[in-house]
Amino acid sequence: MASFAEIFRRHPLYQEGHFLLSSGMHSPTYIQIALLLQHPTETAEACRELADRFRDRGVEVVVGPAIGAIVLAYEVARQLGARALWTEREEGRMALRRSFTVRPGERALVVEDVVTTGAAVGEVKRLLEAHGAQVVGIGALVDRSGTALTLGVPFEALVTVEAEAYLPALCPLCRAGLPFTKPGSRTHATPAP
Repeated sequence: MASFAEIFRRHPLYQEGHFLLSSGMHSPTYIQIALLLQHPTETAEACRELADRFRDRGVEVVVGPAIGAIVLAYEVARQLGARALWTEREEGRMALRRSFTVRPGERALVVEDVVTTGAAVGEVKRLLEAHGAQVVGIGALVDRSGTALTLGVPFEALVTVEAEAYLPALCPLCRAGLPFTKPGSRTHATPAP
């Protein structure tokens, strides 16, 4: 079985240009995990590797922010013998929809494809805790934050990528007049300070 680092190198997941990230930040690079998700066998291998990082935490439910982490939440949950849920935005905030619920004390793992600021996974963590779940960790395929994230629970990423990200007002690509593309699933986000 290939490691995620090998899979990451094998596919053109790393793209260059001028991108508006889901975090609201701008970047000259984008990591398109959707290109991996079209390959079920390799996706399962990556999710197994991520699940292994949390196998000893008694995970009962795996939750991913929609849309990018739905497949990952499902496959990591399958590998851990847990339930799989996803959150969706409702009036601009993450919510449990589709009659999804978590039980008080239920041990939850939050998974994401790519973490830039940690805002989305942090929002999902707070949502689950507000519903009584015990979040035991946060996992991602890729960490492109460039910093030690303070998420309040163990954080594991399969690959760490150094990639610049700018507040829109400080973006040199915008100053150069380069148009940006929005490849992610969210339509708007306010960048973290």
